Amino acid sequence: MKPIWIVDDDQSIRFVLEKALLREGLPTRSFTNPREVLKALEGLADADGPQALVSDIRMPGGSGLDLLSSIKERLPGLPVIIMTAFSDLDSAVSAFQNGAFEYLPKPFDLPKAVELIRRAVEESQREEVAEVTLAATPEMLGQAPAMQDVFRAIGRLSQSQVTVMITGESGSGKELVARALHKHSPRASGPFVAINTAAIPKDLLESELFGHERGAFTGAQTSRRGRFEQADGGTLFLDEIGDMPFDLQTRLLRVLSDGHFYRVGGHNAVKSNVRVIAATHQDLEQRVKQGVFREDLFHRLNVIRLRLPALRERREDVPMLTRHFLLQSAQQLGVEPKRISEAALDLLATFQFPGNVRQLENICHWLTVMAPAQVIETKDLPPEVLGLGSTSAAAMVTAFSPASHDAIVVPAAAATGESISPFSSAGSAAAMPSSLMGQVMPVALSAADKMRSTSWESDLELEALSLLSTDRQDVWDVLTNRFETCLIQAALATTRGRRIEAALKLGIGRNTITRKIQELGIED
Repeated sequence: MKPIWIVDDDQSIRFVLEKALLREGLPTRSFTNPREVLKALEGLADADGPQALVSDIRMPGGSGLDLLSSIKERLPGLPVIIMTAFSDLDSAVSAFQNGAFEYLPKPFDLPKAVELIRRAVEESQREEVAEVTLAATPEMLGQAPAMQDVFRAIGRLSQSQVTVMITGESGSGKELVARALHKHSPRASGPFVAINTAAIPKDLLESELFGHERGAFTGAQTSRRGRFEQADGGTLFLDEIGDMPFDLQTRLLRVLSDGHFYRVGGHNAVKSNVRVIAATHQDLEQRVKQGVFREDLFHRLNVIRLRLPALRERREDVPMLTRHFLLQSAQQLGVEPKRISEAALDLLATFQFPGNVRQLENICHWLTVMAPAQVIETKDLPPEVLGLGSTSAAAMVTAFSPASHDAIVVPAAAATGESISPFSSAGSAAAMPSSLMGQVMPVALSAADKMRSTSWESDLELEALSLLSTDRQDVWDVLTNRFETCLIQAALATTRGRRIEAALKLGIGRNTITRKIQELGIED
């Protein structure tokens, strides 16, 4: 990982931060003034720069605010944390509004400072992966007439900034359409900011959208920009808009009407020039009739509607998409791409794909890991495709973390809501290529184990009795670690590796899930 750069003329501050970050496994590089930083950047490629930067405001040899401006010109996506004494608070707030990730008041609590820096690092890594993925991914694939209609609509809207509503089933690729609309619009040079309104708790969603001022609520120690401010000059994609709480719909309507809003706890109106693209898998007209979605907001969003077809409506695209995802999976894992026979493709094309394109992508990941030969035959397809159900021990889905491309193999039961046990014996890995053994973490429940037990609680009791009959004195830790590992892996599988969403689903903090992943060695 690239180092965190620390800029402060106070040697004690540099020393304390260096030691604290090194204990967390985060490399550092320190500077005494902004001039040294700018000189160091001159000899580096952008890819070799810092992962995040922490800078004081007042230093001999330059201002931290001037450094912030220079850094944002050279590395606009780099998170910059400004350290400030109380007397510099107004300057820090101004810097924050002009691009700083956060500001850190002095004297600071060291654990909180480390937590803030780690959050900046995670944000930086997400941005890097998003940029790489966006650059490497071709235009949307599809030859079916229904998809050609979508492509033509994107072309007609290429010079427009009108609000667009994208409808379609979950997993059909609504965000890809939103990104294409942004990429081919006059706002292409601006930011594309996406937020899933269904994945964020109601109490946090307002702050996520509109930002908050310091002291607006318990824990709001600093001001923070919301997604509308982050997307200024670009596009804001509101996914699953049908799940937005009713009271927040009123605030959203006002922003769409005049472009002004207030941060949570704020008294000054903020102006944001944003194009909104919304998406939903729900029938909004029906939700309006039910009284859970505002009719005036519906009409404001429903200026242009694009319906994205389900994969079962475009079966002729399955072969092309399958080959694309097999190649993509092989590149992520660093292995030779697998080929698929025509017979296997024909059978795959008859599958209903309730999870749409996302499900096909997961199947291709699974085949890349689990198919025993380089050519995928019909017998190698997952049990759900073969009509054998998804409860077999071999039925696994593979989730890839966007931040690391680590592969996590979990039972398909984790995706279907069935009960799985982290305490029974793991399934055989004989079918897995040896080159991939170190990249996957099997937590499969074998069919025999499943037949022997009626629930995971009985598995737990049997395993506990087995361990307690030995001389071991760490039974609690052993079983707790195995349970937490299985739980986190299942959550990461359902969110495709997105830690924050996984933490929300589990009901734990994002710092907690990050710490648990490290402690349990899930990334190893």
